[in-house]
Amino acid sequence: MSAVEKAAPAVTTPAIGQDYGGGFVTGITRDPVTGKRSLHITAGAAHEMVGKWGEYGVKIEGADSFTDSLSNTQAMAAAGSELAAKVLALTIGGHADWAIPARDVQELQYRHFKPITEENWENSRNGDNPHSEPVGQLYSAEDPLQTVHAAFQEGGAEAFRDTWYWSSSQRSANFAFYMFFDDGIQGSTGKLNELRVRPVRSEFID
Repeated sequence: MSAVEKAAPAVTTPAIGQDYGGGFVTGITRDPVTGKRSLHITAGAAHEMVGKWGEYGVKIEGADSFTDSLSNTQAMAAAGSELAAKVLALTIGGHADWAIPARDVQELQYRHFKPITEENWENSRNGDNPHSEPVGQLYSAEDPLQTVHAAFQEGGAEAFRDTWYWSSSQRSANFAFYMFFDDGIQGSTGKLNELRVRPVRSEFID
């Protein structure tokens, strides 16, 4: 080991739930194309929004990633999504790169910040997340449990509501992916529906 390597400080990844980067550390994904790892940060509850994903029947090029929240949201805004434009306009804690979470980033929000004590819904592919570290497995009734982070528990200042939240990942011309924070269902619904959004931002970590 060189003298420079010996002198270099160890890089520590901030812990899940830590106040960091304008929000709260949510988890890590690895991009399936580039292999780069990203740390994702969830904004506080005060910055939630409600709106339509986009126009029903319109396929948006560039809004299909399960990991790249920002590129999805930029594509949505370029195609006329008012909700995406509002999220992109946010500046929180000095950071102006907020986005609507991609599907597998949103799964980390539920996995680590599940607000309630009720069982998870065991159907479809809820919880399946091949891009997260560690890789996400199908939810069981008891896994994940309610978050250990008190601020995100039901009634806490940062808690997700027990309702549907948009992801920025498009399913088709008519549908986009969502997550139900009452029981962990990951599905898709019509783009004209008005759902909530909890913004995120991401930082490359290697």
